[in-house]
Amino acid sequence: MAKRPFVSDEKLREITALYPTPFHLYDEKGIRETVRGLKKAFAWNPGFREYFAVKATPTPAILEIMKSEGCGVDCSSLTELMLSAAVGFSGTDIMFSSNETPAEDYVYARELGAIINLDDLTHVRFLEETAGIPETICCRYNPGGEFLIANSVMDNPGDAKYGMTYEQMVEAFRELQKLGARHFGIHSFLVSNSSSNEYYPLLAGILFDVAVRLQEETGADIRFINLSGGIGIPYRPEEEPVDIMQVGESVREQYAKIMVPNGLGEAAIYTELGRYMLGPHGVLITKAIHEKHIYKEYIGVDACAANLMRPAMYKAYHHVTVSGKEDVPYDHLYDIVGGLCENNDKFAIDRKLPEIERGDLLVIHDTGAHGAAMGYNYNGKLRGAEVLLKEDGTTELIRRAETPADYFATLDFLNLFPAEEKSGEA
Repeated sequence: MAKRPFVSDEKLREITALYPTPFHLYDEKGIRETVRGLKKAFAWNPGFREYFAVKATPTPAILEIMKSEGCGVDCSSLTELMLSAAVGFSGTDIMFSSNETPAEDYVYARELGAIINLDDLTHVRFLEETAGIPETICCRYNPGGEFLIANSVMDNPGDAKYGMTYEQMVEAFRELQKLGARHFGIHSFLVSNSSSNEYYPLLAGILFDVAVRLQEETGADIRFINLSGGIGIPYRPEEEPVDIMQVGESVREQYAKIMVPNGLGEAAIYTELGRYMLGPHGVLITKAIHEKHIYKEYIGVDACAANLMRPAMYKAYHHVTVSGKEDVPYDHLYDIVGGLCENNDKFAIDRKLPEIERGDLLVIHDTGAHGAAMGYNYNGKLRGAEVLLKEDGTTELIRRAETPADYFATLDFLNLFPAEEKSGEA
């Protein structure tokens, strides 16, 4: 299956005339369609809600789109809470799922009225001592062992630092009830970027069984089951996307089989998807600025791993399109590389592509989640802009590119910049 950008070469030339490369470009139309498709798949559950994982794309304009579509947000830190509050999320719009959590994070989450998802049994007393116990609270479950789908090991929860054992869940629920909690949720995250339609239904079955057991043992009022994230996207052209309608129906079947007969048929289903919601709807736009011919053929671009860490960090595959040359023969073998002083700063290795000339625009696909969000400043590299391609075809700069003044902002004692430049005054 061909993998083509959501933006034409003609439109991309217009956009790059306004915004210098490199930058991340997002497709508003695609984002909204994905949100609506997810909600349709789980419409059988009246309380269903998607809590968008802020860590995937922590950009206010993206969060505003999610808010307008009725989503909540999943936060994992103080600053993500602050960002979400600034966009207008509050109360049960916010799920706070963190680990090794500082006291001030819990205090602010309580001030916002967020739903707190406790990662460990010891955090019960820590929360009580620092911020107090809310009436509604969630606990994160780790089943341990290996997680299998169709006899294949998908991941090893027993090696993960997250969540509680079942025995700890029982103890946490009992202790929380004594401290004033009245309503409970159960959360778990077992697999990252799963392409299997079976993942959510299997996870749901596990959590539904846990919910029934916990209710029987503790008498807790279980209000929601949070399936968290983990649904992946097809990074490679030959991969098939997850069938979200089938996933939703399979979760419904598990719900009808386990939850309803045990008196839990009113519990809401929550998700905390990030990659699935945004990944395919963002691309990194970069320009070919150099070519190098030694033992291999290299194309140097003006982006680097500081703009997209995943290939260097995980050896992750991201498809590359040479804009305007989609139908030209793919008869050249290139490494596409950035300018970091690290040999793993490569967006593609031994990739068959059309002939690339200096000035060509390259579209690096599927960067809408964990792309700009994972940017950094090694080698003094500056993070690029983020641009939104709106439904009406216009564009909006939703995060400007960093400047040297931004890079040096925490070094003000060096007096590198005049006071008026630091303060942004004219």
